Amino acid sequence: MCYQVLYSANLINLSNDRFISAFGRFTMPGHAINYYFCNSSGTFLHTKVGPIVMKIALLQVGKTSEKYLSEGINVYTGRLSRYLPFEIVTVPEIKNSRNMPAGEQKEKEGEGILRLLKDDDFVVVLDEKGKEFSTMEFSSWLGKSLMLQKKRIVFIAGGPWGVSSQLMSRSDLSLSLSRMTFSHQIVRLLFLEQLYRAFTIIKGEPYHHE
Repeated sequence: MCYQVLYSANLINLSNDRFISAFGRFTMPGHAINYYFCNSSGTFLHTKVGPIVMKIALLQVGKTSEKYLSEGINVYTGRLSRYLPFEIVTVPEIKNSRNMPAGEQKEKEGEGILRLLKDDDFVVVLDEKGKEFSTMEFSSWLGKSLMLQKKRIVFIAGGPWGVSSQLMSRSDLSLSLSRMTFSHQIVRLLFLEQLYRAFTIIKGEPYHHE
């Protein structure tokens, strides 16, 4: 399949394998594009896409207590907002959990997160046992996911004991940042940097180096 993309009065011919990357690069939140794809008979059909309204949210358990992490998170939150609506939603920590079994704490935290999810959310759980991507692979996955018929992609960073079985069942993808173990607060900053890096790759900006 081939595509012609009309953007800012410029007609661009693209093969199928380049369309997804170009879609992310040529579009910005609030802008619409027109593209024409050809069917098996060679006839170009017209479709209008946009404006882009996809949102991304990071759901986390408890506030970030370390100042240096909070400052880094604020930096990348600001950078991400240039690409699309982005927000961090904090689920309150479970009170009086010091003597609570880890499994019970995870389930209670999971219940709080589940209440914030919408039926049409695309849910990605950050878990050390999840699927591993290289940075380029993650960028490619993100570009494709932004074309889903969804309004929001939700990434979930659990508490100190991880995420509940209920959340794992609700998720569309389990994603691992590394096989190494990090504190649940450091994971937030590491993930946001990778998310920002992925967007710079999609947009062709000079940040990532292979």
